[in-house]
Amino acid sequence: MKNAKDEYILAIDHGTSGLKVALVTSLGKIIDFAFEPTPTYYLPGGGAEQNPDDWWNAFLLAAKRLIAKGKVPKNEIIATCVSSTFSSTVAVDHNGIPLMNCLTWMDSRGAPYIKEKVSTFPTIEGYNIFNVLKWIHITGGGPQLSGKDDIAHVLLIQNEFPEIYSKTYKFLGSKDYLNLKLTGEFAASHDSIMLFWLTDTRDINNIHYSDKLIQFIGIDRDKLPELKRSVDVLGTLRPELANELGLSKNVKVIMGSPDHQAALIGSGAVRDFEGHVYIGTSSWIECIVPFKKTDMFHSIASLPSGIPGKYQCINEQDIAGGCLSFLLNNIILHDNEFYIGKQPEDPYTKLNTMASRVKPGSDNLIFTPWLNGERTPVDSTTLRGGFHNLSMRTTADHIARSVLEGVAYNTRWSLSYVEKFVRRKLDPLSFIGGGAQSDLWCQIFSDVMNRQVRRVKDPIEANSRGAAFIASVGLGRISFQDIPELIIYEKIFHPDLKQHRLYNELYQVFIEIYQKNKAIYQQLSMIT
Repeated sequence: MKNAKDEYILAIDHGTSGLKVALVTSLGKIIDFAFEPTPTYYLPGGGAEQNPDDWWNAFLLAAKRLIAKGKVPKNEIIATCVSSTFSSTVAVDHNGIPLMNCLTWMDSRGAPYIKEKVSTFPTIEGYNIFNVLKWIHITGGGPQLSGKDDIAHVLLIQNEFPEIYSKTYKFLGSKDYLNLKLTGEFAASHDSIMLFWLTDTRDINNIHYSDKLIQFIGIDRDKLPELKRSVDVLGTLRPELANELGLSKNVKVIMGSPDHQAALIGSGAVRDFEGHVYIGTSSWIECIVPFKKTDMFHSIASLPSGIPGKYQCINEQDIAGGCLSFLLNNIILHDNEFYIGKQPEDPYTKLNTMASRVKPGSDNLIFTPWLNGERTPVDSTTLRGGFHNLSMRTTADHIARSVLEGVAYNTRWSLSYVEKFVRRKLDPLSFIGGGAQSDLWCQIFSDVMNRQVRRVKDPIEANSRGAAFIASVGLGRISFQDIPELIIYEKIFHPDLKQHRLYNELYQVFIEIYQKNKAIYQQLSMIT
C-alpha cells in the first residue's frame, strides 16, 4: 500500500431506492457521487418488483452526470465495481435481456413453493428435519420460509411463469445482471450466489455448486451462472459503453459483492468479530467470523464474505430506514385532502428535528417496525408494524421519535441473537448507512443497545467505499489487511446509562408485543 497511487474506481452502489455511482480513490476516499432513484412495484400476494431497465437507465444518467463534472481525469479511472442488493433475482435470455421484472429481496410470493420443498413431515420450526440438516451441512444455511430468497424466486418463476422459466438462459442476482450489462459476461460471485442455496461452502476456498441440492430442488443446472471470486477481474467495459461514457475501453470490471459484504468492507470491520451496524432501507448487524455455523431458528448463518477465504455472519431485518420513508410518504406527506403545500427540501432532517423535541421513551409510545414481515431473529411474512400505547397526548413528534426508537429496539433484538451466535459481546459497533447520518439516531442506538457506536466518515457511502476497496484489492493496489487504517471514524457515541435503563424496560415490552400478538398477525393475514 505504501506505493499505492490515488487512481480512481467508478463504484456502483445499487440499492432498493435507487442507484448511486461514486468516484472513489483506490485508498477509499470518496471524491463525489451521483444518484438516480428507481421505483419498486408492490403487487398483491407479497410481490415486490423492479424493472432492470430502470437500473441501467439510472446508471447511465448518474455515471454521465458524475463523469461530466470533471472532478478527476477520465484516463485515471481504472476500474468499476458493483455492490447491489442481495436476493434480487433477474431471469435473462441468451442475449442478456430480462424476461420479466426483477423479483426483489422483498418479494415473498415464492413462499408456498419453497415450503413444498422443505416443509414436509417430520418438521421442526417449519423445516423437514432431514432436509434442513442436509442444507446446513452443505451450504451453511438454508432457504427462509418467507420465500424472499433467490431460490424461492426461481421456484415461483418455474411454477407460475413456466414459459419464462423455459426461455431463461441464466438466473442472475442484481449485481451480476449489472456486471453483464457492463461486460457482456454471465457470472456470479461466491457471495452473490449464496441465497440460491445451491453451493457447497464447506471449504471456503473451494466453493462450487452442489449437484445434490440442485437435483433436490429440481431446477436446471445450466440456468445457473459460472462462479468467480469477488476480487476477480470479470472483463473490461463493452467498447460501445466505454465510448458512451467517454472512458477507456481498458477499464476493468471487478466482480464485486452484494450489499452486505461490500458494506462490511466499507465499514472497515474486516477482522474477526469486528461488528458493524447498517441502517438503510433494511438493516443488519454483522461481522467476519473464523467458523462455519448456522442458527436456522433465527436466520443467522456464516456465509462467504467479500473477502476470499473468510466467512461472514449474515442476517437481515426487513425494514429499518424504510420506516421513516413510510412515515413521511404514507402519513405525514401523503397526497390527500389534508395535505397542502409541497415536500420540504430535506424532510428527513425535519423529521429528526421533530423527534428531538420529545424526551427519550416517547412517553412510552412503542413502534414495531415489521412493515414487511421480518427475517431476523424471526422469519415471518405475517408480522406487521404498529404504534402501541397511543393516547390523546400523543403528537406527531412522539410518533417520529417512536419510529427511531422502534427500529433501535428491533436492532437490539437481532443483536442479542447475533452475539449468541458469535459467543461474545460486539462492542464497539461501527455504524454505516443513511441512518448513521443522524446524531440523534446514533445516540438512540447507543442508549438502547448499551454499546459504543462509531460513525464511519461518509456513512452513506460505505457500500461505494467497499466496492472500491474490493476493486483495489483485485487490482493489487492494497490488501484487505490495509483497510482498517484507511477508515476514519467521524464521531463516537457513548451510551447514557440512565437512558439505557429506561430503554431496557421499554425493550422488554417491545418483545412482549411480539410474543403476545404474533398469533393475531397470523389471524389477520388470513382474512380476505
